[in-house]
Amino acid sequence: MNLPFYIARRYLFSKKSHNAINIISIISVCGIALATIAMLCVLSVFNGFSDIAEKTFGSFDPDLKITAKKGKTFNWLADDFQRALKLEGINMVSESLEENALFKYQDRQVPVLIKGVSEDFRLMADMDALVLDGQFKLSEDVVDYATLGVGLAMTLGIRAGFVNPIEIYAPKRTERINLANPASAFTPGSIQIGGVFSLNQPKYDDQMAVVPIKVARNLFLYNDSTVTSLDVDVRQGASVKTLKKEIQKIIGDGFWVQDRFEQQAESYRMLQIEKWVTFLILGFILILAVFNVVGSLSMLIVEKRADIDSLQNMGASTGLVSRIFLYEGCLIAFFGFLLGLVLGLVLCLLQQHFGLLRLSDTPGAYIVDAYPVIVRFADIVIVLVAVSVVSLLTVFYSVNNLKKKLNKT
Repeated sequence: MNLPFYIARRYLFSKKSHNAINIISIISVCGIALATIAMLCVLSVFNGFSDIAEKTFGSFDPDLKITAKKGKTFNWLADDFQRALKLEGINMVSESLEENALFKYQDRQVPVLIKGVSEDFRLMADMDALVLDGQFKLSEDVVDYATLGVGLAMTLGIRAGFVNPIEIYAPKRTERINLANPASAFTPGSIQIGGVFSLNQPKYDDQMAVVPIKVARNLFLYNDSTVTSLDVDVRQGASVKTLKKEIQKIIGDGFWVQDRFEQQAESYRMLQIEKWVTFLILGFILILAVFNVVGSLSMLIVEKRADIDSLQNMGASTGLVSRIFLYEGCLIAFFGFLLGLVLGLVLCLLQQHFGLLRLSDTPGAYIVDAYPVIVRFADIVIVLVAVSVVSLLTVFYSVNNLKKKLNKT
């Protein structure tokens, strides 16, 4: 039998002569439980937002994206690329050409980012899930179509089905602007609108127009082998990480080969920073909650002074007596964490199924109506480690003071 643990357990559950000690012990357990609930729920909510961001970007961003480190464009028909794109595990490849231009519709005009894509883009990107109005199509018979971001469509005052085409003015790369005739520095064109999409990201929704790559090449005077990026779709079951390394090895260090997380590095990094800063703030709240344990142990030591003297008279060492109150503090922290974990998981489960906390009272105002929640085992471990470390440091402080007093006597 572990005597210190047995005595600590009896002290925790037995009725004390001073009711205040019982109340402080309960407050200590509840404080740690509330801090545990807060940390677990906050981490789970950020997991939910990260998952939504990943799914949203995954509908538009390819598994792998190849871009040049120097310069803007490159020749994708070069031998190295042809060898790399024949690797086992690659499902399909889409050409992409991005350049800035000016869109004009009636009396409205706005600068846009034109993204020219090949037909394979239709199969790679889940555009049907992103389109709000009309449909995603690049060309039909002899007519070419553009799919605009929702913010861009609103700025132009246009939507799918409008008969009049959008006028395009693409700057000529090889010519300077002639002040006497500024229009000569632009290549004019026109295109019909096929649909409107939304990614809930300003850089896409407010600026981007997806057009056939042949239209983009004609406007910006590029040849048929020029691209700004190659979008690679990885076959199901193949390792994106392994394929990324193999492609990088073949095409060399002059090009970036980025997975989805690297393509949206700023967005994912911001989510992670917000997540862990919030966790750190809650950690300070945990520290304040655990300080109740110090008060509980201090009052218990005072009340059990007679028991301590009796144990020492029977031959108990200072270490044995100290371990009793060490276990006492650990039990308070453990039950607080256990209570918080159970209640936190229940709250997360209720939020997942019933959406108790909503983002807006207006349905459809956001991508999701309620705060998304995803509980991960790694986060439970992180919360457990945080509670354990803070609790142990606090308990050791109280026990160390007890040791000093016992050694003096």
